[in-house]
Amino acid sequence: MPKQIAISEVATGFRFLLSETFESVHGAYLDPGTSFFETLARISAADASQPMGDCATIAAHVAHTRYYLQVLEDRMFSRDLSYVNWDQVWQEVSSVDETAWARMIADLRATYVRIMSHLDAADEWSGFTELSSLLGMIAHSAYHLGEIRQMMCRLKG
Repeated sequence: MPKQIAISEVATGFRFLLSETFESVHGAYLDPGTSFFETLARISAADASQPMGDCATIAAHVAHTRYYLQVLEDRMFSRDLSYVNWDQVWQEVSSVDETAWARMIADLRATYVRIMSHLDAADEWSGFTELSSLLGMIAHSAYHLGEIRQMMCRLKG
């Protein structure tokens, strides 16, 4: 008989890794002070809007990360995904002023908080879709955090 892990334990693991990625480092894979929101707090709107050659701006990465979380949240609950347009989100945001930058970070935080609240209802999961969506959220968000941190290094020159 295969060993099984209670879904509440899986949810606890996802909560731990999502929290590390977005809020505060627990020692899983980030250095102190390098979570998503800690990183974004040190970036001005002007820096977030700074083009990196032919690459996307930091602001575009943040918009994409929020959009990705929303898409995977909708996937988790088998909601309509006909709105998904991956190219469009990269083109919608390139530069932001301080107000738009603050709103963008607040929108990312609100989406993250909503995702975390789903972990409290883990007993309602059916399995594969929720697990794969959450794994994708962790991996994809950590990737974009790394991209943003590398872009910050280039901005400093």
